[in-house]
Amino acid sequence: MIGLGIDNVDIERFRRVLERTPGFAARVFTDAELAYGREQRDPTQRLAARFAATEAVMKALGVGLGEVRLRDIEVVRAPSGAPAVALHGSAASLAAERAVQRWWLSLTHTDLVASAVAVAE
Repeated sequence: MIGLGIDNVDIERFRRVLERTPGFAARVFTDAELAYGREQRDPTQRLAARFAATEAVMKALGVGLGEVRLRDIEVVRAPSGAPAVALHGSAASLAAERAVQRWWLSLTHTDLVASAVAVAE
């Protein structure tokens, strides 16, 4: 294991950020992540889980906010339907430098909190 990251996001607080700052979602999420969110009854829960995943991946890489572009860390769906990590740009370069070969990702949410755990292998 190269790194482990975990993050929680308060869903109502995240909802307020999305409402107050319309451009925030486009700066943080890829087009595919936004489209997936729009397919859901409550997009905020799914987007909050993806934001938690982005933070968890950064922690697993040993970096903080500002060291990689947030949109360079993308939550995608594996053929099985499970969440998976796709890295682009600076995040992909950093993972290659750290010899990350595989990612493990788990997402969950309630009405109140979204959580993610990421393991870099």
